[in-house]
Amino acid sequence: MAGKVEAHIPSPFPLSFHKIRRRKKEYRKYENQKRLTAAALAVLLAVTALPAAVMAEEKDDKKQLTKVTLNEVAHSIFYAPQYVAIEKGYFADQGLEVELVTGFGADKVLTALISGEADIGFMGAEASIYAYQEGATDPAVNFAQLTQRAGNFLVAREEMPDFQWSDLKGKKVLGGRKGGMPEMVFEYILKQNGLDPQKDLSIDQSIDFGSTAAAFAGDDSADFTVEFEPSATALEKEGTGHVVASLGVESGYVPYTSYSAKTSYLKEYPDVIQKFTNGLQMGMEFVREHTPEEIAQVIAPQFPETDMETLTTIVKRYHEQDTWKENLIFEKESFELLQDILEDAGELSRRMPYEKLVTVEYAEKSSRMTEICDF
Repeated sequence: MAGKVEAHIPSPFPLSFHKIRRRKKEYRKYENQKRLTAAALAVLLAVTALPAAVMAEEKDDKKQLTKVTLNEVAHSIFYAPQYVAIEKGYFADQGLEVELVTGFGADKVLTALISGEADIGFMGAEASIYAYQEGATDPAVNFAQLTQRAGNFLVAREEMPDFQWSDLKGKKVLGGRKGGMPEMVFEYILKQNGLDPQKDLSIDQSIDFGSTAAAFAGDDSADFTVEFEPSATALEKEGTGHVVASLGVESGYVPYTSYSAKTSYLKEYPDVIQKFTNGLQMGMEFVREHTPEEIAQVIAPQFPETDMETLTTIVKRYHEQDTWKENLIFEKESFELLQDILEDAGELSRRMPYEKLVTVEYAEKSSRMTEICDF
């Protein structure tokens, strides 16, 4: 039997086994490169899009903030908790964009508040009492008290380590505006120390608020001046003045400055007032729980012309005299003490109702928040 002849059938796999393995390896490498390229591209797109997304988010957040115009009586380190609230973003956390304007005097702040140029006024509460006394139809109501002591200092030409208030007899002093808290507290202290402000010394009240330090440095006709910070310390550094007494220590606790809004604004925007008070309370908590050095670091952007050493010294000075309250509640007892001072100064025709000019609703809510929240 003839041997079977097998026909040569071409292999359906013309590549060798090794070539097949090599091709498969190359294909896997190609696929891996494709995946890596796609991943890298995705990362690049994500990174590129991130700034735009962040900017869009920040823009959206800014759109959501409610703008509030705050007019302050003066720009002073005396009001540190307020600046902490601004710099730490506590107002922004509450959904508010606070525009800060300095009025340079309670009378100017009140005018801005009444005219609608300001939503919230920060000044001595005596301004709201005067307006109510004159028959204001939409009176300013105090909803938060920030300071509980006077924030100014008596500055002399020379160092007086053994200063006594009797040393002011026959002397000339650059004082504050008649009827303003700085001047009334000064005169209150004089009377407590047996001095008659009208007879025993000469008080110059003709100089605009904020200009007395420059006047004292440029004209030696006055023996003393009453100054807030940083002016008092600036005079000391220049060698033209020396702090001899703290009016805050001498006067004791007085409701020196508070926040107010028109009655109509409180009714229309109670949520804004509450948010503002919350942010301010957070600033109070920070000041209460941190050192003067830490406080100075936070508020430094508000005082670019004051060096850190001076800023820290001033904050420490205010801190040590217990300037700031633990909460923002404007107590009735404090309001009545304020009216005692006004009566003593001859600025009050009759006692004004606490309930009409003060509300504690917002401050009490903010105070309760501090008991349950970690600011």
